[in-house]
Amino acid sequence: MARTLLIVNPKASAVTPERVATVKAELERATDLELVWTERRGHATELARESDAEAIVVFSGDGGFNEVLNGARSDVSVGFVPGGGSSVLPRALGLPRDPVVACARLVESIRSGRTQRISIGRVNGRGFGFAAALGFPAEIVRRIDELGRENGRRPPDRAFALTIGRELLARRGRIEPILEVDGGRVSFALVANGSPYTYFTRVPLRFAPEADFAGGLDLVAPLDVRARTIPRLLAAAALGRRAGGVLYRHDADRLVISSPEPVALQVDGEDLGNVDHAVFESARGALTVFT
Repeated sequence: MARTLLIVNPKASAVTPERVATVKAELERATDLELVWTERRGHATELARESDAEAIVVFSGDGGFNEVLNGARSDVSVGFVPGGGSSVLPRALGLPRDPVVACARLVESIRSGRTQRISIGRVNGRGFGFAAALGFPAEIVRRIDELGRENGRRPPDRAFALTIGRELLARRGRIEPILEVDGGRVSFALVANGSPYTYFTRVPLRFAPEADFAGGLDLVAPLDVRARTIPRLLAAAALGRRAGGVLYRHDADRLVISSPEPVALQVDGEDLGNVDHAVFESARGALTVFT
């Protein structure tokens, strides 16, 4: 029986003692299990890096998933149990949103050895599973974090929508084209490792509809954003289509984006601070995941 490390973030939105007990019992039917709890930011990376288990299962939100993929060895298979408000990565990989149902699927995969290799994105050395952003969208993540977390949990999706609206009003409806990419300027940059890019409640937003976990990175960079262009961008994402007035790059191994002044950077919903230069690279087939 394979040795598996179960990493649980007790502060993730959908993690409860009852669900942890159920997930643990399910996994123990298929593997020799060790359960550990995260205690601080970055702890999941340390636990994954130091583990000699053959597999790692993470019950957390996307922040915890990101930490584990930054620490897991290349020969370890990883499973993601949706425990956050969005849990984009496991849902984008085809797992159910319900953590108990998703865990049952992972148990089947562990028993049968069903895995797939996926690419990992990296920006300035930090890995990400599904998406990164530079500029305005990363600032929204920062504003949400500034609202605080009740019981350690991030505000719901409606808070994102309200925050976007407030920020656009403050900018009089325009996001200046400040970032430099491919010799031109864009308002902000979304970099996708897969599709959908994210979810709004149950609705998948496919800003980079051609992105694939088996390939490289996709860039979506609006050239000049004004209030009237926002609905068009969101509609295109909801329909999974390309929008006009947007620079797209598909299946890229490397993307370089710079700015004359520091701007916000986020990966998998985690604020990485401000940068004036970002090098995005694709590590193709770098991670083995249970699906």
